[in-house]
Amino acid sequence: MNELANIKPNRSPRKRGTVSLKKVSLAHGGGGKAMRDLIDDVFVSAFDNPSLAPLEDQARFDLGDLAEFGDRLAFTTDSYVVDPLFFPGGDIGKLAVCGTVNDLAVGGAKPLYLSCSMIIEEGVEVDLLRKLAASMAAEATIAGVQIVTGDTKVVNRGCCDKVFINTAGIGVIQEGCDLGADSARPGDVVLVNGLLGDHGATILAARGDMALDAPIESDCASLNGLVEALLDACPDIRFIRDATRGGLATVLNEIAQASGVSIEIEENKTPLREQVKGFCEILGLDPLYLANEGKIVIVAPPESADRVLQTLLGHPLGDGASAIGIVGDWDAGRVTMLTSFGGRRIVDMLVGEQLPRIC
Repeated sequence: MNELANIKPNRSPRKRGTVSLKKVSLAHGGGGKAMRDLIDDVFVSAFDNPSLAPLEDQARFDLGDLAEFGDRLAFTTDSYVVDPLFFPGGDIGKLAVCGTVNDLAVGGAKPLYLSCSMIIEEGVEVDLLRKLAASMAAEATIAGVQIVTGDTKVVNRGCCDKVFINTAGIGVIQEGCDLGADSARPGDVVLVNGLLGDHGATILAARGDMALDAPIESDCASLNGLVEALLDACPDIRFIRDATRGGLATVLNEIAQASGVSIEIEENKTPLREQVKGFCEILGLDPLYLANEGKIVIVAPPESADRVLQTLLGHPLGDGASAIGIVGDWDAGRVTMLTSFGGRRIVDMLVGEQLPRIC
């Protein structure tokens, strides 16, 4: 028997292509050498890892490796069309990684792998793509995930606004973790991990349409480390959700309707930056509906609420955390706010969109 038959050839690393043009052309989406060079130069160089390196049509994993982290797979996807692409505190690339990581984490999953698909408008600067890829790679490192597969499409000039990004993510849920919007019970406490509305206010200010100079930065951040700390400290947490589009108000209404409970929050305990309050007063916006990209809403049993709050306050991404309200049974599906003047107002779910293209 030939002993060499089972020996795999020692393949030398493939030489990666480079892009010499300054702007993306339709040829970069045509499936040939130009597209391969763009992928190599911009994306493979930034995301380089063993799962991505083969550049097959899919990333491949051993099921045994995934099972080490839990007994259920979590899978999510999201698309990002934010305008502008770069804003104080982040950019569309960082936002795409954070958003997908957070969507996994709030379900109790450990995020592991992401995909990255970009729809690029003809004429976009290649250096802009390099900046976005570098931003995504940096945030993936912070979050402890790998970007392992992706896709690139180029569309005619005017058919999209520079760059749209789609990311999907895979994570594993630890055994015994069962978070859900239908799990809230009367007496539970509602908490948030910090100041609300910063992202929505930042995006609007960055557009420059209102000629406002608001010193606000997006709260865009990967929250998987914070969520992991919370679940370690308090495994009986009922529910966690990141308050993105639709803001705090929409998340609270989803809980109230799914669990058949009422929720009342207190205006004086709901953390808002003074600049965001002023911003909203000028523009006639309600900060409860402003998007966040680094804030979570937590529902915890009353006996665990203080432990949850202390865990939040002890984490860098929990500065400004507060217990803002309580779950009740007096009017199922209703969310109200106790105002600073002692009255109550109904907090409905957002109808439509206060601010388009914020994420």
